[in-house]
Amino acid sequence: MPVTGTGTPMRRTADGPGPEAMVAVRDLVRTYGGGPAAVRALRGVTFEVPRGELVAVRGRSGAGKTTLLNLVGGLDRPDAGRVAVDGVDLAGLGERRLLELRRERVGFVFQTFGLIPTLTAAENVGVPLRLRRAPRHEREARVELLLSLVGLREHAAQRPGELSGGQQQRVAIARALANRPALLLADEPTGQLDTRTRETVLELLRAVVDSEGATVLLTTHDDELLRRADRVFELRDGVVTAGR
Repeated sequence: MPVTGTGTPMRRTADGPGPEAMVAVRDLVRTYGGGPAAVRALRGVTFEVPRGELVAVRGRSGAGKTTLLNLVGGLDRPDAGRVAVDGVDLAGLGERRLLELRRERVGFVFQTFGLIPTLTAAENVGVPLRLRRAPRHEREARVELLLSLVGLREHAAQRPGELSGGQQQRVAIARALANRPALLLADEPTGQLDTRTRETVLELLRAVVDSEGATVLLTTHDDELLRRADRVFELRDGVVTAGR
């Protein structure tokens, strides 16, 4: 059963999001460990990501950026606060529905890439399409297009261990876009790319927003990526302290 319409809709209220928000975060708290050694990664974060925008979160290492993406993507649960994606309150979803949400609406680009080492680049990109049982011809055409867009068509048959870090990052980005996600979450997507490839990825992320109407929420230290974002938030010590 698809996730559409499931969960608890977060309708507009005095303190709730409007219908234009793809992501709505309210008073989000996440703490790791306990006692004197406890680490408060997020300390009451509140913000919204409008639909169809490229939104960047910047901040020093340890500021809570990756934790925030994991909570928005339903990979982790908050200690307090609320997260809504596309109008659905994640707290109202069980693990099966969270899995459906991630499969159908959300694409992920992790710093560690998350590629399957035994699969080729093309097979890795095609995994999300296989999970939703896309016809073979559709799957192959989409994979070829995405590998071409990230400049890796000639490397389609190579496995991750045969690719450089930058090439693996590009495969990860192509895979995240395979199902045309409504929301793309990316953790430092240009962090390991050379100048030329970085420019290609920047243009691709911008095109995903402008041409396909997707929403992109990413973390970055890349000044050029920050400049091209529609909106920028800053996380400092687990709190949103600034934005534009």
